[in-house]
Amino acid sequence: MKSWLDEDEAAITICDLSGIILYMNDRSRKAFTKYDDNSVSVGSSLIECHPEPARSKLLSMLKTPETNIYTVEKNGIKKIIRQSPWLKDGVFSGVVEVSFEIPAVMPHHLRK
Repeated sequence: MKSWLDEDEAAITICDLSGIILYMNDRSRKAFTKYDDNSVSVGSSLIECHPEPARSKLLSMLKTPETNIYTVEKNGIKKIIRQSPWLKDGVFSGVVEVSFEIPAVMPHHLRK
């Protein structure tokens, strides 16, 4: 039985403190199909597929737990990226990256 994470619309990737990918859901695997040689998969380095300055940022995050949130646009598709510490049994064990598409225009609600 697949977990809801496997079928989520967000691309979810988890790596250990060495940058080795431990988990990729279906959307994450699809996002990395641009690498024809399948070099980005469970067991490979997440560091190697990040260009500078993202590579240096990821390396920093693997040393010191911190959260990095930003938006990006590529080929007319906007995404929000959230990279945050991955905790295993309460111990900093790597980084989880969640990426999902956002519409060009979307409602913003102010709540009291």
